[in-house]
Amino acid sequence: MHTDTGSIRFIMNGEDIALRHVPPTGTLLDWLRLSRRLTGTKEGCAEGDCGACTVLVGRVVEGRLAYESVNACIRLLGSMNATHVVTVEHLAGADGVLHPVQQAMVDYHGSQCGFCTPGFVMSLYGLWLADPAPGRARIEKALQGNLCRCTGYEPIVRAAEAIAAARPSAVFDPIERTRAAVLAKLTAMAPAETIRISEGDGRVIVPASLDDLAGILAEEPKATVVAGSTDVGLWVTKQFRDLNPVVFINHLTELQSIEETADGVRIGAGVTYSQAFDALCRMISPLRPLIDRIGGEQVRNMGTIGGNIANGSPIGDTPPPLIALGATLTLRSKDGRRDLPLESYFIDYGKQDRRAHEFVESFYVPALPANTHFAVYKITKRRDEDISALCGAFRITLSPDGTVTDARLCFGGMAGTPKRASNVEAALIGKPWTEATIDAARTAFDADYKPLTDWRATADYRMLTAKNLLTRFYLETSGEIAQVRRFEEVA
Repeated sequence: MHTDTGSIRFIMNGEDIALRHVPPTGTLLDWLRLSRRLTGTKEGCAEGDCGACTVLVGRVVEGRLAYESVNACIRLLGSMNATHVVTVEHLAGADGVLHPVQQAMVDYHGSQCGFCTPGFVMSLYGLWLADPAPGRARIEKALQGNLCRCTGYEPIVRAAEAIAAARPSAVFDPIERTRAAVLAKLTAMAPAETIRISEGDGRVIVPASLDDLAGILAEEPKATVVAGSTDVGLWVTKQFRDLNPVVFINHLTELQSIEETADGVRIGAGVTYSQAFDALCRMISPLRPLIDRIGGEQVRNMGTIGGNIANGSPIGDTPPPLIALGATLTLRSKDGRRDLPLESYFIDYGKQDRRAHEFVESFYVPALPANTHFAVYKITKRRDEDISALCGAFRITLSPDGTVTDARLCFGGMAGTPKRASNVEAALIGKPWTEATIDAARTAFDADYKPLTDWRATADYRMLTAKNLLTRFYLETSGEIAQVRRFEEVA
């Protein structure tokens, strides 16, 4: 039995906070609204979709202070150690003068009913801090995670464009004014020893290091490990699960490394989608539009690719392309490390090759070989902020005469796990990359998959779409049609 040690320490706006009573499933939003009465941050969907709960969270990244928009409704309070939480109440000056971001929303009529407005303001404020001159595509990307039923978005986009076009040279800004002091405080808050907090029967554990994490899981094999909480948050807010104990790992810098070489890239399990974006897209450019459509900006700032893998969902967006690319996975425990092909990790629905005391430490993505084509397609009911009905990834290697020498196709949403289309691959390898080969290979899908019908799509729709995506991939790689994608611009 371990005694309680330490507390969850962070800065909330301009106030230092130390919490000794933290329920394992308590959310940042509930604490802000119910304990602190900061009601500018709203609860809309309680699942990270609408953005009404958006706040900024600052943390120390490689010695500098970085701020990101996050969904407070699914961000768990136990994950807030050594962070700076900024809510909409903190933006205006002490004399009541509005921040330029707030004033622009007034000037360009960006608010009607007003419920979603604080969330939009915080997303635009995060953009204001990160990019002094964003283009329209960058603005739209920053607002992907915010929904508004009144304005039609155009006034809000105009407000963002106006801020960029006429950025004040000198302005009161609560973050810029205190950046050095906050950086020093957060650096000092990094836990020197594991934090353990008991709240009733619940327990919160914040390991101080990766070795501590391995030891904790050896003692607590049934613990829930939480990185970004973009999935676990919904277990709490929608399924009302009683998770205990909860081990928070989002602060572990040892899990946030990115190592790039000419041969590939190794990414730590704690690296968020936003952090991984540049490295992955430099090496595999077709991943750019996929990552841009995983949730909204807030979700990408919280969620980790390692968590998306560890969770084992059959409709996770990253496993299909990573499997098609030949990615490998490193699992770690107190006993050491274990490497395996990513595709071998997924055994059956809800079952992965991860022992009770193991955790995902990193994954490795090799660079594409010469004469290799790759694409990934995400099929959803709406373009942004939607879960895939299916996700298909395609990689083929061609010889100089156009013969398929290697093929790796993987789909999510077509089976109980992310699954390769082995029969389709066999129908392609050794054949010329022609329309006739594609037409013949389409029939092999029926031997690979028996998809289910659910509210996202029927089995027939999934099967037909998977076949059509192969045809689309052929047409794009053979030059018959040009690829058309939005949000490929990065301002």
